[in-house]
Amino acid sequence: MRILIAGAGATGGAFGTRLVEAGRDVTFLVRPERAEALRASGLRFIGPDEDRTNPVAVTTAEELAANPIPEDLVLIAVKAGGLDQVIDDIRPAIGPDTLIIPFLNGMAHIDRLDREFPGQVLGGLVKIIGTMRGYDVVQMTDMATMTIGRLGGGEVPSGIVEALDVPGFRLQVIDAIDDALWEKWVFIAAAGVVTCLFRAPVGAIMAAGGEPHVVAIVDELEAVAMGAGHPISARSRAVTLSMLTAEGSSFTSSLYRDVTAGLPNETEHILGSLAATAAGLGVATPLLDLTLVQLRAGEIDRAG
Repeated sequence: MRILIAGAGATGGAFGTRLVEAGRDVTFLVRPERAEALRASGLRFIGPDEDRTNPVAVTTAEELAANPIPEDLVLIAVKAGGLDQVIDDIRPAIGPDTLIIPFLNGMAHIDRLDREFPGQVLGGLVKIIGTMRGYDVVQMTDMATMTIGRLGGGEVPSGIVEALDVPGFRLQVIDAIDDALWEKWVFIAAAGVVTCLFRAPVGAIMAAGGEPHVVAIVDELEAVAMGAGHPISARSRAVTLSMLTAEGSSFTSSLYRDVTAGLPNETEHILGSLAATAAGLGVATPLLDLTLVQLRAGEIDRAG
């Protein structure tokens, strides 16, 4: 099975490394400068107790357009800001039987991709803590899971499951992928609202008496999921509250880290899209809306 991975960052690089090492036919779609580096030096992967470099196949959007070959599976592992470009870039690789699995946060990308490639999009999410050090892919903990499923229910083709079931991460194939995507969206959004609204790590927020406000944020966002027909499970709620109310915790959301560093961020994709969904459902989200005003005002101030 031919697999194209759009992106060789922390997510695409980590999961792609495992697929390459399992002998899968993998090509990374990357920008020209990244392609040059990968061709020259390979893809370096650093794990908790690992450090190795693998030669990998790479292509660029220009090369793909000049030599279009349909792939069997396309994995999209970029941040939301790169989605529009990726859609254009992967188009020459999409044949009538190609399946696409995006690993982005939120839900808006699902609708967008399904409009572009009707019936060819599966649901997918990953859990991994990783980062980039220059061009090196760093996995910071042993946690690495990939969850996939047919949107709306139904079986995932056995060839896809076989191709993705490799050592190094745990593959889960579930029927209720829509619910799982909503649960991750609510968690990511709650973490973003909590740490961006209070501008601090979880431990400091708890020390300042923030616990009841954190619970209120979680309740508010879970109400949106309920209104959309995807109620959050008791187990997922417990995990979210445990992480966002842990005393002494240094946890911050990736959104908070990007915002405070002045980097491009997923404010609109994660929080703006959720607020728009809530408004369409008639669900009040005052704490989410307040956070969005703060974040948008900061962006306007920086740009001004």
